[in-house]
Amino acid sequence: MSQKHPPILLLTPDPGWADDADEIAHQLSQFAGLGLSFDARPWTDSGDWSDYALVTPIMAWGYHQNPTGWAALLDKADAGLSTMVNPATVLRWNGDKAYLGEMAAMGVDIVPTHFVEALEPSQLDEARQAFATPDLVIKPPMSGGADGTFLLRGGAPAPAKALGQRMLIQPLMPAISSEGEFSLFHFGGTFSHAVLKTPRSGDFRVQAQFGGTDVPVAPPAAALALAQAALAAAPGPILYARIDMVRDPEGRFRLMELELIEPFLWLDQAPDGGQRFAQLMMAAAQGA
Repeated sequence: MSQKHPPILLLTPDPGWADDADEIAHQLSQFAGLGLSFDARPWTDSGDWSDYALVTPIMAWGYHQNPTGWAALLDKADAGLSTMVNPATVLRWNGDKAYLGEMAAMGVDIVPTHFVEALEPSQLDEARQAFATPDLVIKPPMSGGADGTFLLRGGAPAPAKALGQRMLIQPLMPAISSEGEFSLFHFGGTFSHAVLKTPRSGDFRVQAQFGGTDVPVAPPAAALALAQAALAAAPGPILYARIDMVRDPEGRFRLMELELIEPFLWLDQAPDGGQRFAQLMMAAAQGA
């Protein structure tokens, strides 16, 4: 290639995500401000990749709403025309939260979870007994931004649309409301920064669209240890990762999610403003 820096292709949301236009523009501006040399295309219509040394789905928000299209994109990445970061094998594994069960089997402390292929009311009763709480959270194994996630307090039934579907059943972690959810960011396997996200009063969802707020935080040593254990259990090389966790009633940190596809990175909270992330991306492009 004749360019000084091999080009990077950032995969962005489908144009139908019009409500996020301002945030998309902000994120692209932030990446440009870090010195990244890139083009941006919707992941749903990304065209020919052959002119790009590196392709990343770092902004492919909404992929979970189009699983067929997402699978086709990963198949395209497997063709090897460009290097994908994170690798397609990692993205395919990470796109289905069944990976949490694999991590638990490897000794990683996850939020206690029952994985069911077709949700039935009796499974909720069994989970309440096993978890010793009437308050459950159910979520689909392929989701993002709390999409399809429901809180069932005090023995409440599941919504009809959730019945018969693949679901994760988990106990509500009270610390979500009393303390919050920790998100730790690692670039190239090294800790960068962390934020503590809290839901608005009366809710359990920490995302900003539901009124959640966040502040920078210095994570406890136990949180850092869990993050490293989670990364060690993941397949393949990982350039960027967000590790979400919460304390259980005994105070132990439990993994909620290992986000390796399109995590919001809070680069403005990083001590270096995101420079390490940018440097790793450019190095990956130059080495492709």
